[in-house]
Amino acid sequence: MEQIEWKSFIHDAWEKSGFEEPTAIQTKVSTPILNGEDVIAKSPTGSGKTLAYLLPLLQKIDTEKKHVQVVILASSHELVMQIHQEVQKWTQGSGISSATLIGGANMKRQIEKLKKKPNVVIGTPGRVSELINQKKLKMHEVQTLVLDEGDQLLVPEHRKTIHGIVKSTLNDRQLLLFSATLSENTEQEAKEFMKEPEVIKVSEEEINKPEVEHIYFVSEARDKIDIVRKIARHGEVKALAFLKEISHLQAMAEKLEYKGLSVGVLNSDSNKQDRANTLKDFRSGKLPLLLSTDVAARGLDIRDLTHIIHVDLPEDVNQYIHRSGRTGRLGSTSGTVISVVTPKEEKTLKKFSRDLGIPVSKKVFYKGEIKDA
Repeated sequence: MEQIEWKSFIHDAWEKSGFEEPTAIQTKVSTPILNGEDVIAKSPTGSGKTLAYLLPLLQKIDTEKKHVQVVILASSHELVMQIHQEVQKWTQGSGISSATLIGGANMKRQIEKLKKKPNVVIGTPGRVSELINQKKLKMHEVQTLVLDEGDQLLVPEHRKTIHGIVKSTLNDRQLLLFSATLSENTEQEAKEFMKEPEVIKVSEEEINKPEVEHIYFVSEARDKIDIVRKIARHGEVKALAFLKEISHLQAMAEKLEYKGLSVGVLNSDSNKQDRANTLKDFRSGKLPLLLSTDVAARGLDIRDLTHIIHVDLPEDVNQYIHRSGRTGRLGSTSGTVISVVTPKEEKTLKKFSRDLGIPVSKKVFYKGEIKDA
């Protein structure tokens, strides 16, 4: 946080946060963002990306100007709310106002929020686009547009909407794209509507993350549920478990509940209220285990996750990293990544281990305890 003369409200919030050093991504992007440059940034899950763009943008906001200066787009309702919580936390005493625009929520209430001229708007692409088309959100005054988890926004179903939102801004606006994963296609597409962007990539090695242990259990497919149950009952556990199929989520949850375990389920089909309630119960510790698909867990920031469980092995190395990066995040002490694999999947896991240079150790349950195999 040195080098830059931060405004007092940011300085005070930093002191209060207990953070010591800024992370690699925060250090690398703050100057280009403050200088008004376009930026494409890739940095692993849990590396502090939200604050990396938020702090320099909050530093630049002029509270004397009563209009929207920053628009942040995010792919999910939860991610919008998470970013908004960070904005509120870091703007105390600054006079900066913010509003959320989410599909499925009351449109009239959102129009009322916009009439109060917030400085920062965080929203999902569909709703932001609707309000631009209704001329309720005036984009010609917006200085910066942020695409958070950009690879999820520049997908075929959102592409036209995102292009429309970008076109509604003036040519001299700043455009920022942040993502944990970044395909060549996404990078090329972003460059098409940016002006000589600074491309900044932070690798796993550059992150001082807490210690994460990678272990695995071997079992037949039908017995995976017993391993998951034993893990969830093993000490103080706050575990996020990944499955591939939505249909398997519900079946596994029912079997675990039948065995007396409280389980939450996150799938992309569940309604917003159910998702919100499930996440609240999981975050508060009422539920030790949350079952999810990759799509449903996208962008979720859950603090203090003790375990990530790969019930179904990921498709590839990138997906393994992305899922696993959710434990041992900044601010926590450690985490454990557990893969529950069939003998056939064990070969794939060992290949991931070699490709990533991450040791994975085989374990068994013996008298209720986790022991080396």
